[in-house]
Amino acid sequence: MFSSGQLIFGIIFAVVFVFILVMTYRKDANLHKKYYKGVFWILIIFVAFISGIAAIKFLLGY
Repeated sequence: MFSSGQLIFGIIFAVVFVFILVMTYRKDANLHKKYYKGVFWILIIFVAFISGIAAIKFLLGY
C-alpha cells in the first residue's frame, strides 16, 4: 500500500512532530501555570455536565 520511502518518511515525520510538540510545551509550561490556573476545575465541571446529560439520556431511555 505504501512504499518503504513513504513509511520511513511518515515515521520520521511523526517522531520529529511529537518531539517539537513536547519541546514547545516545556517552553510554555510556566506561562500555562501563570495564565490558566483554574482551568482544571472547568474541565471537571464540563465532564460532569456531559456525564449528567448522558445519564439522563440513559435513564429516560432515549
